[in-house]
Amino acid sequence: MRKLWAAFLFLTCLAGEDWTRFRGPNGSGVSKDKGFPTVFAKDKNVQWRTPVRPGKSSPVLTRRHIFLTASDRGKLYTQCFERKSGKLLWERSVDRARTEIANRLNHEAAPTPVTDGENVFSFFKDFGLVSYDSAGKLRWTAPLGPFANAQGLSASPILAGDSVIILADQWENSFIGAFSVANGEMRWKASREETESWGTPVLHEAAGAPPRIATVSRGLFAMHAVSDGRRAVTLEGLAIAVIASPVIDGDTVYAFGYGVETAAPFGPRVERLDRNKDGRLSPEEYGDDPILNNVGARAGNRDGVVTEDEWKIFADRVLGPNALFAVRIEGGGARILWRYDKNFTSVIPSPLHYQNVLYVVRNGGILTTHDASTGGVLKTARIEGALGGYSSSPVAAEGKVWLASEEGKVSVLRAAGEWDVLAVNDLGEGCYATPALSEGVIYLRTEQALYAFREMR
Repeated sequence: MRKLWAAFLFLTCLAGEDWTRFRGPNGSGVSKDKGFPTVFAKDKNVQWRTPVRPGKSSPVLTRRHIFLTASDRGKLYTQCFERKSGKLLWERSVDRARTEIANRLNHEAAPTPVTDGENVFSFFKDFGLVSYDSAGKLRWTAPLGPFANAQGLSASPILAGDSVIILADQWENSFIGAFSVANGEMRWKASREETESWGTPVLHEAAGAPPRIATVSRGLFAMHAVSDGRRAVTLEGLAIAVIASPVIDGDTVYAFGYGVETAAPFGPRVERLDRNKDGRLSPEEYGDDPILNNVGARAGNRDGVVTEDEWKIFADRVLGPNALFAVRIEGGGARILWRYDKNFTSVIPSPLHYQNVLYVVRNGGILTTHDASTGGVLKTARIEGALGGYSSSPVAAEGKVWLASEEGKVSVLRAAGEWDVLAVNDLGEGCYATPALSEGVIYLRTEQALYAFREMR
C-alpha cells in the first residue's frame, strides 16, 4: 500500500501544481505558483479561448492536457484540450442512461473529473464512472445508480492511492466506494448513515499513518480507511445540509452547512399546487419539483402522492445547526475545535483556507473572512461590482484571491483578513465552475468557453 501511495504522489506531482482534481491540491484551492494576472478580459491577458459544450464541471490539468465534462443532447461528454493552445484534441461520450431530477444549479455534468496525470476519470450521476487514456481511448466503464438525492449528486471523484473514490450520499443506501484505477473494478463499498450531501471528500495524511478519506455530511464528520473503506471516525453535531466541500489544513478540517430550527410547513405548497383541493399533492400537481419528487418516492407508502405526514418526515430531516465548523483530528478520533453560528443561506462555494484566514462567499457578493484559529469574524462586506449569485469556489495564490460570480464577474482580492478588491473583471458570460491555477495561468470555464488567462508581455 505504501508503494502504491508513493507512486500516486509521484504521478500527481508531474501535473504542474497538482491541479488534478476539484479545487486542486487535495481540494485546497491554493496554488504555490506565481505570475497570475490580476486584470484580464476577453481581449486582455487572454492566451486563448475555446468554445465548450454545456456543463458545470471545473477544469483539471496534466502537463499537456486539460479535461472537462459536458452534457449535450442526451450524451455525456469527456473533453480533452491541449493545455498550450486550447485546441480540442478529442471528446468522447457515453449515452445518458437516465434523467435524474436535480436542483437547477446542479447539472448532468456538474462533478469535476480527476486525472492521474495521464488518464482521466469522469463521474456522471446519470451513468456512473468512465475512464479514458490521454489519447481518448476508452479504458473502462463502471455503471452506477440510479441515485436518490433530492438535489442530484454533485460530489466529484478523487484519487486515493490506486483507487478512484466516489461518495454517494443520498436519501437511502448512501455509500462511499473505491474503484480500481486500472480496470474500474469495485475494490470496496462502505455503507453510510449520512443522507443527501454534496461535498467532495479530502484526504487526511498524517506522518507515519496510512491516509484516510475525510467527509462532512448530514451532521456528521467521518473518516474512512483508504485500504478497505472501514469507518474509523464519526463525530456528531455538524450542520445538516452540507453543500460545499470541506477543506483541510494539517489536522484541521473546515466546513459549513445549513440547518433549520423549525421544519418547513406543508400548507404553502398545498395552497400553491393543489389543483383538486384534496389536501394532497400528486405527481401531476408537483411536476418536476425535485424535493417533492423525492418525498413522493421515498417517504411513507412511496406511491408518489405527498401527504402532510409524509412531508413532515422529510422536513424533520433538515432540523439542526446552521454553522461554520472547524474539526480537529486527534489520534484515533476528532473533536469540534470551534463553531460559528450564522445564517449561511445560499452558500454553495466551498470555503477557502489561505494564510490562516477562512474566506466564505455567499450570494449578493457578501464575503466574510474568519480567523482560522478561532472562527472569529475579521471582515464582512460586499464585493462592490460583483454582487450576483455565487456557485464557483474561491482560489488563491501569491497573496491574492480569485472569486467568480454566476454573472461572470471575476474579482481579485488582496488576501488578508481585512481584504481589499484589486480588480473586478467582467467576462459577460455565466460562470459556475471553479478556476484552476497553475504556472501563472488561470484556466476558467464559463457557460460558453474555456479560457487561459496569463500576463501577456
